[in-house]
Amino acid sequence: MHPKIKQVLQVALSLGIALWIFWFLYRDIEFAQLQAQLASSNWFWILLSLLIAWAGYWLRGWRWALLFRQEADQLPVSSNRAYHAVMVGYLVNLLIPRAGEVARCTVLTRNNGIPLGQAIGTVLVERSVDLLFLAGTIFTAFLLENQLFISLAGQLVNLNSLTSSLLDKLPLLLGGTAVFLLFLYLLGRKYRNHGLVNKFQLFFRQLLSGVRAIGNLKNPMGFWISSVIIWIIYFLTLYTVSQGIESAANLSGGQVLLVMVMGTIGMIAPVQGGIGTFHALVAYILVVFGVPEADGKIFAAIIHGTQMLVVIVVGLISWILMLKIPAWKKPFVS
Repeated sequence: MHPKIKQVLQVALSLGIALWIFWFLYRDIEFAQLQAQLASSNWFWILLSLLIAWAGYWLRGWRWALLFRQEADQLPVSSNRAYHAVMVGYLVNLLIPRAGEVARCTVLTRNNGIPLGQAIGTVLVERSVDLLFLAGTIFTAFLLENQLFISLAGQLVNLNSLTSSLLDKLPLLLGGTAVFLLFLYLLGRKYRNHGLVNKFQLFFRQLLSGVRAIGNLKNPMGFWISSVIIWIIYFLTLYTVSQGIESAANLSGGQVLLVMVMGTIGMIAPVQGGIGTFHALVAYILVVFGVPEADGKIFAAIIHGTQMLVVIVVGLISWILMLKIPAWKKPFVS
């Protein structure tokens, strides 16, 4: 099968799954209910959440720019360009799941001459740090809502069965990993002088360079402080929306934090923009907290819909602005 046809089918499949989940979740919600909820919502808080979310997007760009070292043959990465590249990435993610990370790296490769491998390396650093903060957020939510958290974990995953299965298959997993790594090593040695292998080696060297960047930052404190603020902004985005919807206004800070955890997991799912998965998980946890089912679903739709609207509008503006910048050309050295 042609790669492009395969990619189109994969995108169509993920979109189809997302839309089916969304339809299944909202099939019993009448339009009049949505209208009534929108009319009764306090839009000051909802609009404030969008402003806070936009500040988070800009801060993500600022943090990303910190990871780039200025090379002699590259343009420095400004926080403004990094921000626009991030927004282009979010926009692409609405079309092709996970493709936004490559898209934003490609933007800086085109406009600043940053090697693609190096740019992807910095994204891996960001993702590793975000994973660390997600783990910290889950742990904090556990401390605040430990009984509920344990109950939910038991409902979603049979922990005893999962542990037993992993232990039973551990030798097979370790053996398979060892064989695969040995195969790659032997293949690399045999074809180490092949042009394609050399390109892969260069790419991974650039990738490693990006990962190592965090240890050579000029402003490491700024990187870590901005990372903390980014996750605080995620929380505030959800908290302000909850204040704008009457049925969710009485949620405690710990409960909103758990809603944030569920929403983040929903956004990680390999579907366009977390469509369906975000709504299902957020609505589910809200119902557990005593919010009426219809209100919980509409809450999820409001926050996801407004955030998606911001990404589309701001992302298109960033895409147009970056396209207007002439493509970077490597300086000629005689």
